[in-house]
Parts: sequence; structure tokens; C-alpha cells
Amino acid sequence: MSTVTEARPAPQPQSEEADEWRTAQAQFDEAAEIIDLEPELREVLRDVQREFTCHFPVQLDDGSVRVFTGYRVQHNINRGPAKGGIRYHPDVSLNEVKALAMWMTWKCAVVNIPFGGAKGGIIVDPRQLSRSELEHMTRRFATEISILIGPDRDIPAPDVNTDGQIMAWIMDTISMHMGYSVTACVTGKPIEVGGSLGRVDATGRGVMLCALAAMEHLGMKPHQSRVAIQGFGNVGSVSARLLEEAGCTVVAVTEDYGGIYNPLGISVKRALEYRAREKSLKGFPGAEEVSNHDLLGVDCDVLVPAAIGNQLTSRTAPSVKAKLIVEGANGPTTPEADAVFRQKGVFLVPDILANAGGVTVSYFEWVQDLQSFFWSEHEVNQKLGAIMQRSFREVLQTALEKKIDMRMAAYCQAVHRVAAATRDRGLYP
Repeated sequence: MSTVTEARPAPQPQSEEADEWRTAQAQFDEAAEIIDLEPELREVLRDVQREFTCHFPVQLDDGSVRVFTGYRVQHNINRGPAKGGIRYHPDVSLNEVKALAMWMTWKCAVVNIPFGGAKGGIIVDPRQLSRSELEHMTRRFATEISILIGPDRDIPAPDVNTDGQIMAWIMDTISMHMGYSVTACVTGKPIEVGGSLGRVDATGRGVMLCALAAMEHLGMKPHQSRVAIQGFGNVGSVSARLLEEAGCTVVAVTEDYGGIYNPLGISVKRALEYRAREKSLKGFPGAEEVSNHDLLGVDCDVLVPAAIGNQLTSRTAPSVKAKLIVEGANGPTTPEADAVFRQKGVFLVPDILANAGGVTVSYFEWVQDLQSFFWSEHEVNQKLGAIMQRSFREVLQTALEKKIDMRMAAYCQAVHRVAAATRDRGLYP
């Protein structure tokens, strides 16, 4: 395998390096340079098409009123309706949502599904709200963004701290406005209201498929490989379970408040059962505690950052011992960290490929809703496997031909497809 080496850049100030929008634009600029994209298309594609900010009041259980801030951003819709999740987190910002929307455009393009990229979020810690308050906030936000979303325009999905129940509330709110059920206006819904079998595991399954494909390329045997996973939510826990089933030894997992490490291996099933019972991994028998930061440097062969963005930076990248990184989270690696990994010869499967399993099965759900014809879980997993494996092979071939890393190969593939659609459609009027 050819690798690209370059001088390690001077560390950026942490606040600048942690700006997701700066990262997204820098990654796009590098790919645009490699494929020699026309200046006018660079100008169009390096910014978002629409950014919507709303401030909306919600009455809390105690009768008081709190004003929340929410965002919905559409980056590009030249290949189809906008697609992207909605996250609830105290650190949500417009720049973060813009970056995530751009990454969604590339993610849809790299697996060649007919969507553009969007993202949304509310600045909130949902754990501080009651179920009733969460529902009222969700329905009010859905009303605010109803001018943008719909099955032919923009289709939200779950993201950080959101789930099928929240998608069901959004779908019901839009349906009440329309006067009939609009099941295809969101994806990631419960099965009973138009959700797809296989959707819950889809992102983690995609991570597993990419990890195994990369291991095969690198000559790594699953039963001889140790895996560390940062983030034990939906993506991380499913990735851990499926990689363990494939023969890998999971040696460390962490969640919001830290996690556990055992060099001899951790039973993922037991860890999930323990967490369900104790509400955290703290005190898990037969393992030592490890922080989210320290997990990145544990002795392992495969590292799966599946938590939040900006975890692998110029400060943390030098301590990484893994020879393979598979990005389960969106934007976990800064450009400065990428440069360090290229220098160290680390093989990295980027987020816009590795975690595209979720949006791929969201696409399947949207198609099933529009047809009112649903597939078995076996069919969903079979179709997902075919798309992820084909996409991995295409990106790997581009990386080897152009002698670039997998991130830039995926970007080149994606940007080329979106630019071609933009070029073919032309400018209106």
C-alpha cells in the first residue's frame, strides 16, 4: 500500500483546530485541488446553500417558559432531497451544523445514494428535560423547520441524543400540519410507524463492514486483532458487538463519563448488560477504568472513534498505537491529526465512508415508505453490505491509483459526483 508522508504541521491553537467548519472546508479544498475542480464550482460547493436559525419558546413542567435555539442547514441538494440528522447537545453551534451538513453531502455521494446533505440541532442537554418537556420542545422545533422539511425536500433522522421516538414526534407533527400521515418525512422511526428493519444497527454495521474490509486489505486477521472503541452509544456498541462476533477482541470501550479497559478482552454482551443495570460502565468487574482521552492511546490494533468530533487532534494523534482507524463518529479527526497519521503510516477509513451505513439504510427506509412496501431485515442487511463493500473498493482503488490516503480518496470520489451533478444542472435562472 502506498502512503503519503508529509512534514507534521505546527499545532494549531486548540480552539481553531476544533472548529468543525474550518476542518470541513480545509478537507474540501484539498480534494478540489487534487481533482482540479473549476474555481466557480469550488466557490459553490465550499459553502452551504441554506442556514436556518430559530429561537422558540417552550413551556416547562413547572409553568415557566424557556427559549431554545435550533438550527437546520442544507449544504447541497443537486443530487436529491437534503438528508441529515438532528442532534440535541449543549455544544451544538451553527458552525458545527454547517460542517455536518457538508459531510452529509459527501457521505451520500461516496456511497452513491440520491440525497444531498443537511443537518440540524438544538442547543440543549436533553437529560435535564422531562419526557413531556422533550416532546414539547421537539414538536415546536419540528413546527419551526416545517417550512424546510418534507419527503421531497429535506428528510431528518436521529443523531446525537435523538432516537426513533423523537423522529416519531417529528413525523406526527408534520402529519398533523398536512392532515394525513407523511411517514417518509423522517427516517429512523419505530417500525410501527414506517421505520425500516435493520436501521438501528445500520451505522455500526457499516463501521464493522469497513473495518473488516480494511483489515483484509492490510492482511490483518480479525481473531488476532484488538479493538478499542471510544463511544459506547448506538454506533459504538453495535460496532463492538459485531466486531466481536467477527472474531476481534474488544479491549476497551468508553462512554460520556469514561469507560473500561482490559488487555485480555471485554465481553461486549456483559458490558451492555452491566450498563443497562447500573446506568454506567463504572465498576465493571475484571477491568480497569480508562478515560475517553486515554482510550485513544491504549495498546490496540484497531481504533474506532465513535463518540463526538475533534477527538483526534495534533495533541492526541501522536499517542495512538493502532495501525487501523475506522471513524464511527462524524469529524473525529482534525487535518493536523490526519497529517500525523499519514506520517506514521496509519490506515484510516474516513467518516464519510465508514459511518455511511446509517444514511444508506435511511435511504432504504425512505424508499420503503414511499412505496408502502417493506423489506425483511435480511434483505436490508444484504443490500447494505453490497453498497458498503462496493464503496470501500471504489475508494481504495482511488487511493491506490492517486497515491493518496483514504480520506482524500473518498472526498475526491464524492466531490467529483456532486460537482458533476452541479455542472450538469447549470445555474438558475
